[in-house]
Amino acid sequence: MQTVQSLTNTKILLSVVLAGLIGEIAFELYAWLISPALFGVTLQPSNLVIAMTAKFTGVKLSHIAAFPIHFVIGALGFGVFTYLIRLLMPTRVWFTGFVSGFILWFVAQGLLAPVIGRTFMMGFGTYTQSSFIGHVGMTIIMAHLMALLMKRSVELPAP
Repeated sequence: MQTVQSLTNTKILLSVVLAGLIGEIAFELYAWLISPALFGVTLQPSNLVIAMTAKFTGVKLSHIAAFPIHFVIGALGFGVFTYLIRLLMPTRVWFTGFVSGFILWFVAQGLLAPVIGRTFMMGFGTYTQSSFIGHVGMTIIMAHLMALLMKRSVELPAP
């Protein structure tokens, strides 16, 4: 039987990518369907992509272009970030997911929003509160899926 140390880079990468993809899909479902019902706001992080691209390049992206950019950043970048937090904090899976989501939420609302002219944490209003739930929920899902997929890879017999 394989050990955790014998997980190949390919299996780790596939676990991170699959967990990131599913986590980002869950985030988008929350952003477009659940957040409006709970908070009365639709989360549209593509607006952040549009504003930052315009600020730093002068290029005005459409939502059709900005959405897949954020989706890829969320699925791959946030998945990798959650995995790195997992490596730095080998503690309970839900806690590493919470910490990575908290950091990503703070970066989006506390650092990037002011860069594009919004207030710090966007005044801690309903958008920021919903964004917290979305980011933390997404990364908890990612962390749990990574743990499950990597454990499953270890339990599979070697070919």
